[in-house]
Amino acid sequence: MLKNIQATRVITISAALLCAAAVTIWTPGKQAMAQTASSDPAANNAAKMLLDGRQTFRFDTFGDEAFWGDGLKLHQAIEGARLGGVGPGVSPKTALSVGLKIDVDAVPADLASQLKDGAVNLDDPATTLALLKLNAVIGVTGFFNGSSNNLRSIGIQCAICHSTVDNSFSAPGIPPGNVGHRLDGWPNRDLNVGAIIALAPDLTPVTTVLGVDQATVLKVVNAWGPGKFDAELFLDGKGFRPDGKSAATLIPPAFGMAGVNLHTWTGWGSVTHWNAFVATLEMHGKGRFWDPRLNDAVQFPIAAKNGFGNLNPTLSPDDDRIMSKLAALHFYQLALPAPESPLKHESFTKAPERGDKLFSGKAKCNSCHVEPLWTEPGWNMHTAAEVCVDDFQANRAPDKRYRTAPLGGLFAHMKGGFYHDGRFATLNEVVDHYNSCMNLGLTGDEKNDLIAYLLTL
Repeated sequence: MLKNIQATRVITISAALLCAAAVTIWTPGKQAMAQTASSDPAANNAAKMLLDGRQTFRFDTFGDEAFWGDGLKLHQAIEGARLGGVGPGVSPKTALSVGLKIDVDAVPADLASQLKDGAVNLDDPATTLALLKLNAVIGVTGFFNGSSNNLRSIGIQCAICHSTVDNSFSAPGIPPGNVGHRLDGWPNRDLNVGAIIALAPDLTPVTTVLGVDQATVLKVVNAWGPGKFDAELFLDGKGFRPDGKSAATLIPPAFGMAGVNLHTWTGWGSVTHWNAFVATLEMHGKGRFWDPRLNDAVQFPIAAKNGFGNLNPTLSPDDDRIMSKLAALHFYQLALPAPESPLKHESFTKAPERGDKLFSGKAKCNSCHVEPLWTEPGWNMHTAAEVCVDDFQANRAPDKRYRTAPLGGLFAHMKGGFYHDGRFATLNEVVDHYNSCMNLGLTGDEKNDLIAYLLTL
């Protein structure tokens, strides 16, 4: 019964939220800029930082095309042999099947009309190239040879993992939720990063860093699955957990971070630290990075061997493609609010109200997930033993602890499961876990009420 109730609520959410979700993310326009164009330097700076940060989040590759294109040669796999690349090419259907999303606002009206009429060949890689040329593939930039349709390289942006789309657009062969308006900060739990990497014609840049053969790399990345990525693989080389399951973790949301200390599953650092970390060590952009914790050859053998703790120390400011973007990027990400649940103001049942009291009372949730940030003020970290889970992922990070994840907008990142690795498929399982771990003594009805409240956050 409990699972049926949760499933009904998720279906209700899915049907309602994505059509209107774009309005939960403020998009400053000319009017907003005019209102802040005053003698207030803080207001003027804030408006500029917001726009600059959004531009960076959505469109800046930081020069990582040198890795994804020039190194892995992914652009050749996208083109396919018929168009000058290699292999069968990547059609729009293939791109959507690995979780890439299309920004409907970048698609001209005539093309959108053709898509709705089923008049566009979604099996042709040439259509993918056309979408790339329009900057319509979220998180991916195609670099073309002049005005031609020949790709010379490919790069990625922050948005590839931390943006998705609403379900405002549907067409034959395109299910809802694949083409729509951008939802920045929402985790793309459909994105199969491992499958994308596996398409690369040349995995040498990866095999060289990890010190393994191509077959091993493919085994690791193909085990990730949708919505997961292993940021620590390039640090410690651990592709699998001791139980044989993939070591990859869920792509987290990037909204609702203002006021929250530490911004990763295992508390690596602030938003700015993680932006610099990802831009250099994961996206492979061109910039400096400093974190002497990575010099620990026991905990981080791959990072220590490759000097990731002090990356590109002699890079000149003129050649650094990342450092100057970090401030505005940070500002924009902190400005992304957690989206409001469509169930927040529903009054057809008293369950959420009862669940609210349980959250702060018998269930003890508020002991760690402190309202309204839904995490602890200060050092929001806990040992694995405190939350009754294994310490594998915690031990891959410097502090060897798990962060208390903020719960704002919880409904928006339910796909893929809960906890850092999605080990709990439903909220029912999460509540059952804590009920057992902390001897809460919650009844079936109380669990139901608690879940009803969590879905309103």
